[in-house]
Amino acid sequence: MAFKFKRIFLIVADSVGIGAEPDAEKYGDAGSNTFLHISQGVNGLNIPTLNAMGINDLAPIMGTTKVKHPHSYATTSREESNGKDTMTGHWEMMGIYTEKPFQTFTDTGFPPELISELEKRTGHKIIGNYSASGTEILKELGEEQMRDNSLIVYTSADSVLQIAAHEGVTGVPELYRCCEIARELCMKPEWMVGRIIARPFIGTNASNFKRTPNRHDLTLKPEKPTMMNVLQDNGFMTTCIGKIGDIFDQYGVVKTEKTISNEDGMDKTIKQAKEFDFTGLCFVNLVEFDSEYGHRRDVPGYAQAIERFDIRLNELIGVLKEDDLLIVTADHGNDPTWHGTDHTRERVPLLMYSKSFTKGRYIEERSSFADMGATVLKNFKLTKPSNLIGKPIDEIFE
Repeated sequence: MAFKFKRIFLIVADSVGIGAEPDAEKYGDAGSNTFLHISQGVNGLNIPTLNAMGINDLAPIMGTTKVKHPHSYATTSREESNGKDTMTGHWEMMGIYTEKPFQTFTDTGFPPELISELEKRTGHKIIGNYSASGTEILKELGEEQMRDNSLIVYTSADSVLQIAAHEGVTGVPELYRCCEIARELCMKPEWMVGRIIARPFIGTNASNFKRTPNRHDLTLKPEKPTMMNVLQDNGFMTTCIGKIGDIFDQYGVVKTEKTISNEDGMDKTIKQAKEFDFTGLCFVNLVEFDSEYGHRRDVPGYAQAIERFDIRLNELIGVLKEDDLLIVTADHGNDPTWHGTDHTRERVPLLMYSKSFTKGRYIEERSSFADMGATVLKNFKLTKPSNLIGKPIDEIFE
């Protein structure tokens, strides 16, 4: 059977929002705009690839201009679900509407009852228990963790409980065991978080501690099959790069590759575009925009990451085939000029490129991230289950 697109590459530039959602005031985020404010903060971005795809149609990004873009459709997408976290955004892309936002413990840390139970069950003292950057908390508590073989527990703006321990002191298997216990405990409604993350590290002191690639996520599984399950069940490829597999607890995932950076993620995506002949979806998350720059309110660093992504995006486009579709989007905002260190409730860019397009243009804003997944299903002539949300973007099939 012939399809308009044989391979669809969906790249999530994690947290690169492009303007406050209509309900952003409820979240304290009215006026936020990650992409625009970064461009203003560095007096203009050098992003010729995104410019050629029509990014200026979506917001007056400094450094960009309005252009004709016949090979790409450009729009924005609102999030239909409630929340502004990683899982909510990604799950919605694959058709799941989240009514109640995932619980976070950003402001308070985890309840004493949970910490006490975790100490009792693991046999380790718990230190930390506050919201922190994963690298900064190692500088603050890493030496104490090594000395006492304790566990560093911390959280972030996401619905997540992270546990850090030294590979040479606690050991990776023991850290994983403790995270399994935390996952079990955090299935209770009052303590439930989306993800438990093991964060092993190495080094000898605060000046050289470094996280290792042995990160391990224990994630809530979507409560029902997603559009990825529909693809998998019908024999199509779902290959996931970055933390996508973890976000979905490998549910509906055929093949997964973890990454250590945006660069690594783009390396692996470009390699698949060059060498992997598949029919289906390649779903990619580039997390460093969020983890390294958004939460740390690092405007220049974020700007450089966007500019570097633009270069790598051009490399990817260079190896795409005539019947490939590239979708570039985000899962929420994280405006580094905003107050606090939390995500921001924003609409996201939605850029769709194919060498086969000739009528590319700006199109009307979409009302749900799920329209992306619905579009993938339409391309492969599959029926969307009635319990999933989303409508296909018909313009790209003209």
